[in-house]
Amino acid sequence: MFDTTRPGLFFAAALLLAVTPGPGMLYVLARSVGGGLRAGLASSGGTAIGGLCHVVAAALGLSALLAASSAAFTVVKVAGAAYLIYLGIRTLLAHDDPRPEVAAGGDSAQRAFGQGVITELLNPKTALFFLAFVPQFIVPGEDVFAQFLALGTLSVALNTTADLVVAALAGPIATRLRRSQRLRRGQRYCSGGALIALGVSAGVSGKS
Repeated sequence: MFDTTRPGLFFAAALLLAVTPGPGMLYVLARSVGGGLRAGLASSGGTAIGGLCHVVAAALGLSALLAASSAAFTVVKVAGAAYLIYLGIRTLLAHDDPRPEVAAGGDSAQRAFGQGVITELLNPKTALFFLAFVPQFIVPGEDVFAQFLALGTLSVALNTTADLVVAALAGPIATRLRRSQRLRRGQRYCSGGALIALGVSAGVSGKS
């Protein structure tokens, strides 16, 4: 029977993670501060394309894995849960950095888009995150590829929407992040706590 609670839980978790600043969002912020709105929008589009490539690759890999062994799929889920907890703890222990790092090499929209795609494609953490996060909401008895593709695309869409908002409000956001240590600490605790909670929940459910 289809579990109607899974889409809602996934959306809530993905939305929470999308709106908490991470490396991708800070990259878009840096691009927007350095090159203006156009560069920020282009970099958002680039990271979105790169993220979708990771989604398709992970969907194909997990589909093949489940076809070969359901036990191996369970191992991936448990390992993914542990990785989420690790990311959460690492986020909580990270040092505050009030300055967004501006990528070098010019701020044209075309360059920003291309660097956004390459940055996301060559980021192994993006692939690992999708492999850790999305499988927690996959129903093994259904079409794994279609489920992963749908959930992964939704996650990328939410991340990109948040990035576009950041690009549009780059000036005020950068100023607030530089001036408010309390705000930076709050977003770090929110993001880290969400990752740990998701990892613990996924780990417990993976054993049942």
